[in-house]
Amino acid sequence: MSTAPHFPEGLPERLEGDCAWFGPAMAARSDWIEALTGPELAELGQAAQPWATPGRDMTAMSAADFPLPTLGPRLRGVLATLLQGRGFVLLRGLPVVEWGLALSAAAFYGLGLHLGAPRSQNAAGHLLGHVRDEGLASDDPNVRIYQTHERQTFHTDSCDLVGLLCLRTARSGGLSALVSSVTLYNELRSHRPDLAAALFQPVATDRRGEVPPGQKPYFEIPVFNWHAGRFSAIYQRQYVNSAQRFDDAPRLSPLQREALDALDALTNDPRLHLTMALAPGDIQIVHNHVLLHDRTDFVDWPEPDRRRHLLRLWLSPPEAQPLPPVFAQRYGDITPGARGGIVSRDGRLRANWEP
Repeated sequence: MSTAPHFPEGLPERLEGDCAWFGPAMAARSDWIEALTGPELAELGQAAQPWATPGRDMTAMSAADFPLPTLGPRLRGVLATLLQGRGFVLLRGLPVVEWGLALSAAAFYGLGLHLGAPRSQNAAGHLLGHVRDEGLASDDPNVRIYQTHERQTFHTDSCDLVGLLCLRTARSGGLSALVSSVTLYNELRSHRPDLAAALFQPVATDRRGEVPPGQKPYFEIPVFNWHAGRFSAIYQRQYVNSAQRFDDAPRLSPLQREALDALDALTNDPRLHLTMALAPGDIQIVHNHVLLHDRTDFVDWPEPDRRRHLLRLWLSPPEAQPLPPVFAQRYGDITPGARGGIVSRDGRLRANWEP
C-alpha cells in the first residue's frame, strides 16, 4: 500500500496570489512594462555622471550617494511588485547608445542600489556582471552557462533579485523567458503530488568550481521550499546533473529524477512560460524565489563591437522574504539585505563597467 506524499506543515495544496501567473495571460498584458520618463532619465544621468569617470570606484557608492528624488519613490513601488506581486518588471528606455557604456553602467548600478544591496556574482567578486559569450562551453565543469552562447534553461540565480540591462542584442536568438515557480508547484501538485513532494527533498547542486572556504563543491538545498509562510525555489538542472560527478554527492533517486524531468517539461510548456525580446536600454528585474528565468541560445555578430552584451546585478533587499536555514549553504548569511552571492577568492569586490 502506497503512502500519501509528505509536504511541509502548513503548505497549502494550491498557492494563490499575483505571482501564480500563466505566460499567455501575462503576454496579453502590458502593465509589466514601465517606460522611464524624460525627467526620470535626466535625474538618472545627473546622478550617474560623477561615477562615470576613470578612477571612481562604484563599489563605494550607496543609495544616498545616488539621489533619485523623482524616480526613487517609483522604484519603491517596483520593489513591492517584485517581492509581493507578479515578481518581475521591465523598465524601458535607458538611452544606452547615447550615453555609452560608462554612464549606462553607473546609472544601472545606482538604480539597483535603490532596490537592494549588490552581491558578488562570481569568485572574482564582480558586483556588476557582464553577460557575454566568452567562447566557452558548459561541458567544462568550471564554466557557468551565462559565459556561453548556449541556452541556459529555466533556473534561478543565487540572490533575491537579478537585474539585467541590455546594451546590445545578438544577431539572432537570445530571447528571455520567465515562468512562475509558484505555478509550477501548483500544476505539479495538482497532477502528480508524489513528484511535487519529492522536490521538497534536498538535492546536490554543483558550485561549478566557485567553492567557499570549508564548503563542499556542491550545496544541498531542495528545489521547492516552504518557510515562515513563504514559498521559494532554487534550481539549475544542468548543475544538479553535474553534481553527480562528485563521489560523495547524494545520488538522485529514480523518483527525484522523474520529478526533475516533470518540472523541466512544465517550464517548457507554452501554457506556462512568458517569452520576451530585450531591446537595448531595457532593464529586466526578476524575483528569484518565485520565478525561474531562461535565455534561448543565440548566434552573435562577427564584429566585436556589435556582439551581445548585458550588464547584470544580483541584489538583496532588506525587505526580502525570510529563507530557511538550509539556504545558508549557498547564500552564506540568510539575513535579508546581506545575503546571496558568491564569495570572492581574494576578498575584494569589483564593479567595472569594462568587461
